[in-house]
Amino acid sequence: MGQKTHPTGFRVGIIRPWSSTWFAKIKDYAEFVAEDAKIRKFIKKKLYAAGVANILIDRKSQNTTITVVTAKPGIVVGRGGQGIEELKAEVSKYLGKPVIINVVEVARIDVDALLVAESVAQQLEKRIAFRRAMKQAMQRTMRAGAQGIKIMVSGRLGGAEIARSEWAKEGRIPLQTLRADVDYGFTEADTIMGKIGVKVWIFKGNLMPGEKADMNIKSKDSKNSSGERFSGRRGKRRPVETK
Repeated sequence: MGQKTHPTGFRVGIIRPWSSTWFAKIKDYAEFVAEDAKIRKFIKKKLYAAGVANILIDRKSQNTTITVVTAKPGIVVGRGGQGIEELKAEVSKYLGKPVIINVVEVARIDVDALLVAESVAQQLEKRIAFRRAMKQAMQRTMRAGAQGIKIMVSGRLGGAEIARSEWAKEGRIPLQTLRADVDYGFTEADTIMGKIGVKVWIFKGNLMPGEKADMNIKSKDSKNSSGERFSGRRGKRRPVETK
C-alpha cells in the first residue's frame, strides 16, 4: 500500500524554512523540541478562534521569540494590546521563563491550507453538507490565485454508520516535484457523530532554482509585545504607543 509523504517536511530546507530556528547542544536538543511542541499546542488551544496559521519559534542566547501568524490579529492583540500582554504572561508562566511574542497577519487567508481546512471543519460542525463546504472552499482558493487544491474529509460523513473518505480536487497538485510550492493543512471537526478529519493541499506554483516559498505573511513587524501595537478597535487599524 502506497504511503503519502508529508508535503511540508518533504520540502523543508529546499524551498521551505524551518518553523523553529535555534541551535542546541546534544543534551538540550530533546528538551527544546518538546518545549516547542508544548508552546504550539498551548497557543493553538488558547487562540483557536483567531485562526492561527503558523507559530514560528526563534531562540537566541537567553531569549525565546514566538511569532504568531494569524488571520485575525485583532483578537490576539486585544484592545490597547491587553490580549497580547495576557498571552505573553500565560506562556511565560506555562514555560517558566520569559518570552517575546510577535503577532503578524496572514496575507492571503484563502491560500493557506491550514486556515482553509479549519474553515471547512467549522462548516461541518455547523452541519453544513460536506460536499458544499468543500466546493465553496475550492472556489475561494482558486479565485485567490492558487493553481490547484485538493480537499479530503474522512469520518462518518452525513451521519453514516460506516466511516469513509471523500475528496475533491481542482487544478493540479504535483506532490513529487520539490520546487512545487505545495501547502498542506490538517484539522479535525468535532461533530455529534464523532470526529471528521479534514486535509487540504494547495498548489501555489513552481519556484525557480534558489527561490524560497512565500510565507504568506503581510508584515513581519506589525505588532509585538513591546513597542508599537495595533488597537483592538474595529475598522482601520492604527498604531498605539505604549508607555
